[in-house]
Amino acid sequence: MSDGRPIGVLGAGAFGTALAIQLSRRGAPAFLWGRDATVMATMEESRENTRYLKGCALPAQLTATSDLARVVAESGDILISTPSPTLRETCERLLPLLRPEQGIACASKGLEPGSGRLAHEVIAELLGESRSIAVISGPTFAKELGIGLPTAVTVAANDPAFAERMAARLHGDGFRAYTSEDLIGVEIGGAAKNVLAIAVGIADGLGLGANTRAAMITRGLNEITRLATALGAQPETLMGMAGLGDLVLTCTDNQSRNRRYGIQLGEGKTPEQAKASLEGVVEGVRAAPEVLRLAHRLGVDMPLHEMAGAVIAGQVTAVEAVKRLAERPLRAEAG
Repeated sequence: MSDGRPIGVLGAGAFGTALAIQLSRRGAPAFLWGRDATVMATMEESRENTRYLKGCALPAQLTATSDLARVVAESGDILISTPSPTLRETCERLLPLLRPEQGIACASKGLEPGSGRLAHEVIAELLGESRSIAVISGPTFAKELGIGLPTAVTVAANDPAFAERMAARLHGDGFRAYTSEDLIGVEIGGAAKNVLAIAVGIADGLGLGANTRAAMITRGLNEITRLATALGAQPETLMGMAGLGDLVLTCTDNQSRNRRYGIQLGEGKTPEQAKASLEGVVEGVRAAPEVLRLAHRLGVDMPLHEMAGAVIAGQVTAVEAVKRLAERPLRAEAG
């Protein structure tokens, strides 16, 4: 839509709230929808998401609400930022409310549990193959975005005009949005990097040093690129914001729950103990089996992701997993 209608952001977690703040920061109206009526009413009154994004004020142009029918009716395009396991349910709730011309953007990073399907595939299945669909990904910590620190993302869509429209709504005030047509590359980069961040965290928890960290990020990017291109992605996408950019951020900064979870595994905690100590979702735990299922189906070798998956599943200890990696045979770097 280009008629000045608000964008409706579905999902009032940290990232959804931060995106809604950015969309409304320059004066454009936006909605932020969440399931809990009491929570959303409190948020609308206090002008802050005190649970997930404390200290980031909601702009006056942003309306927080639990009324999904109102959000869809009064909005132009819709941006979904719910956790990836609830994407299908969210689309099912949207289906009877949507108008044919409304585009759907998705900022949920991950693969559908059980099927390993990409977000744009789930959206197309439920909301129509002909609908304009975009995915948004990149190196983004919600708190930094919420307070207005410089941030950059990639917006990939099946319709170039929709990519441009979404990017234009997000772009400005230190926020850069780049466009792409490679939905697969952007989505695989956003999902697999969480698994690799756990692997890198394990190595750091074991005290293996900066050399190891750099090597794992480099080889991990190689693994992610192989998987993405096997699915039809463009390899250069993985060198951009949704690939290398997001990977470096998630693997090197302790704002990342995936990295902190891996560190605790490396320090000797069980997967259950590590998960219990962290508030919020550790997306890499959910993504690991789906990424590996895709890799096995396509015959793509992903040893670092395999290592992380085995430790997450409790099949081996962190020390045993690293030992197995060290015993892998000599090979060419390009392989």
